[in-house]
Amino acid sequence: MSKLNMLYEGKAKKVYKTEKENEYIVEYKDDATALNGLKKGTISDKGIVNNKLSAIIFKILEEKGIETHLIELLNDRETLVKAVEILPLEVIVRNIAAGSISKRLGIEEGTVLKKPLLELCYKNDELGDPFISEDHIEILNLATPKEVEIVKENALKINEVLIEFFKGINLKLVDFKIEFGRYDGRVILADEISPDTCRLWDVNTNKKMDKDRFRRDLGDAESTYQEVLKRASK
Repeated sequence: MSKLNMLYEGKAKKVYKTEKENEYIVEYKDDATALNGLKKGTISDKGIVNNKLSAIIFKILEEKGIETHLIELLNDRETLVKAVEILPLEVIVRNIAAGSISKRLGIEEGTVLKKPLLELCYKNDELGDPFISEDHIEILNLATPKEVEIVKENALKINEVLIEFFKGINLKLVDFKIEFGRYDGRVILADEISPDTCRLWDVNTNKKMDKDRFRRDLGDAESTYQEVLKRASK
């Protein structure tokens, strides 16, 4: 499979056309951004970790009946995926209060929520990815009510699978952000699941094992990302 012209370059990935119209190649980068792009840097080999870990997790989700864009891992940094049309929504599921929800609502970081909290954001860098309601989604024509229903239902199923997966490698799933896309008339999981898109805390020490190490200048980001992949690969 050959990479043709680049279709898109985002903060963490590049997307390329292939010889097949319905297949893309995603290349993961080491670039790191935080605070809506205000903070920029590099985490060495982050792209390798996120590529491999996303493939591991997507395969597990597929086994649990969640369709994803994954076709196959090609090499350390590249994955062959289904050519989805990304919905302009970011879907956040929270199990433990951390980050923006603590700042917005005054919930002490580390508070276990009574139930998983699902939040929706408008995927728009210029607007800062604002929180939106289902009415906003309908008015802006971002997705149909049926698509939103599918997204919400699958996000909560994914949460259940991920909680168990990460628990098995001694990590708490604090929260995560995912994206979905349209493919052949279906709405399926796309993008990535990695320390870039999840908050993960060590079960025993509560050490932050995710992009907060970069976001909050905690240091040790490279080895922490590698440790997450090492645990997941056993």
